[in-house]
Amino acid sequence: MAGGTGPARLRLGDSVTRQQVRPGTLRRIIPYAKPYRWRLGLLMLVTASDAVITVTNPLILRSIIDDGVVPRRLSVVVALSLTIAALALLDALVLYVQIRCSARISQDLIYDLRTQVFRHVQRQPLAFFTRAQTGSLVSRLNTDVVGAQFAVTSLLSQAVSTILTLVLVFAAMFYLSWQMTVAALVVVPLFLLPGRMIGKRLQRLAREQMQLDADIASLMNERFNVAGALLVKLYGRPDDESGLFERRAGRVRDIATVNAVYGRSFFLLMGLLTSLITALMYGLGGSLVIDGRFQLGTLVALVTLLSRLFGPINQLSNMQVDVLTALVSFDRVFEVLDLEPLITQRPGARPVRSAGDTGAPEIEFDGVSFCYPAAGEVSLASLESVAAVVPERTDRTKVLDGVSFRAPAGRLTALVGRSGSGKTTVTRLVPRLYDPDSGTVRIGGHDIRDVTLESLRETIGVVSQEAHLFHDTIRANLAYARPGATEREIVEACRAAQVWDVVCALPEGLDTVVGDRGYRLSGGEKQRITMARLLLKSPSVVVLDEATAHLDSESEAAVQRALTTALEGRTSLVIAHRLATVREASQILVIDEGRIAERGTHEELLAAKGLYAEVYRTQFAPQKTATAEQ
Repeated sequence: MAGGTGPARLRLGDSVTRQQVRPGTLRRIIPYAKPYRWRLGLLMLVTASDAVITVTNPLILRSIIDDGVVPRRLSVVVALSLTIAALALLDALVLYVQIRCSARISQDLIYDLRTQVFRHVQRQPLAFFTRAQTGSLVSRLNTDVVGAQFAVTSLLSQAVSTILTLVLVFAAMFYLSWQMTVAALVVVPLFLLPGRMIGKRLQRLAREQMQLDADIASLMNERFNVAGALLVKLYGRPDDESGLFERRAGRVRDIATVNAVYGRSFFLLMGLLTSLITALMYGLGGSLVIDGRFQLGTLVALVTLLSRLFGPINQLSNMQVDVLTALVSFDRVFEVLDLEPLITQRPGARPVRSAGDTGAPEIEFDGVSFCYPAAGEVSLASLESVAAVVPERTDRTKVLDGVSFRAPAGRLTALVGRSGSGKTTVTRLVPRLYDPDSGTVRIGGHDIRDVTLESLRETIGVVSQEAHLFHDTIRANLAYARPGATEREIVEACRAAQVWDVVCALPEGLDTVVGDRGYRLSGGEKQRITMARLLLKSPSVVVLDEATAHLDSESEAAVQRALTTALEGRTSLVIAHRLATVREASQILVIDEGRIAERGTHEELLAAKGLYAEVYRTQFAPQKTATAEQ
């Protein structure tokens, strides 16, 4: 149950979060900044202008005191005060441009990273999505991407501002008093040590907090979707579910507390050092003023510059922590981008020729063997923390072993066999959701690995036993298969799937929102909507995992009539659970333990009295009896 899996998940988080940022991560960030080099140049320019204004103000303050206040020259005081006011207005404008420019670059970078990760994830094989936790994956596109952009914009401008301010402040201080400047330089290392001491620790805590945030997001995603909520209500124990969430939330709380303590302690230490050194400077500078080494205005300017010096030094020390934390975000993003998809399009791939040129194509399996890929080939431990707790088995069992057959063009081929025999795997290889380990799958005489993925998707239409609809309108779900479909074509597809009467009875008709995974509709209604989606697409090859499995007898009869028309002239590969399907098939393939055990028509296989006859007695004969009784 859920309560028992909690500790295992948390144990895994510790191992995942001990990973170090991989070498070369910083170098890989640079290409992401190149498209914005002109904006970054403007950002650096306004940042430098702000640093110059920051240093100029204390020098003007010195002149106000020494050249205006002390000799009682009001005109000088007024003129320099107006100059400070003008610089303040200029600095406000500079800061506005800086904020605007930084925000634009940040959002553009987030857009680039997020779309690149989304596009890359879309290219991953089906096995990737069967293993990855949805919440963890979503976290990479949100939290980690936002953390990554911080390294390019905020940290970059902060680094330029800090370094330039330090150089200008030290230059101004040295001009005013080399003694005070030397004293300030001596204490600079005291500000850098804390960042070096806690930087690595905070980096590990940041990675662990990101992983825990992803885990808790996955938990909520699983429990809050309709299917998960229903499962919890039927089988779950509320106290155990609450306990699991409390353990996850408690771990997040503990890590956040440690992070906060480290961060606050760091700034507390910086503030203490700043106060102590400022007191020292006042004492040293005051004695120099009393001795006549320099004027009072110079002391005020030096202390003001010193306060401007401590800010950048604090930033420089804290920047070590920020850089390491931001690198963790980039590293987690690159971790996903470095996962190469198993299914790729070969250079020079050709589109599948249209049905108008060749008619419905033949499907051929030639010596196909297949094992489902191992986790290391398709997934990441940080995306599937539960699965990685248990060591993965290395003995990969063959799901298909030397399968060879031809599905005649324009005819119906039925797949029959016990559960787990490999039927679904056969149907997943046809649209190239996976590639075989050996052997070849051909469509129209062409190896499907040599044709473009886009044309393969256009040629093949699939309806699975588990009908899935997006949380959108019926119209949008239907048009997903053919975005340019007209209203008339959509209505005709619904009529052919025997679902138009249902749609018309809904309050908003085609614009009715079906809810999460289509749960506002019954199982039969959902299945007929997916059938309408297939009919709207009108592919030349159809793969069905018994699309009538969830329908009542009346709806099944209606959809069977629609299928008879829809499949006419198309090459069809159907996993058969219904007697009507196998009787209409021109060829039946009996699959047993990953091999083709028998093949032939319904009558031929019954006469052979082999495995099919046994499956018929246990699976199909009861349907015949039930039909006769009705």
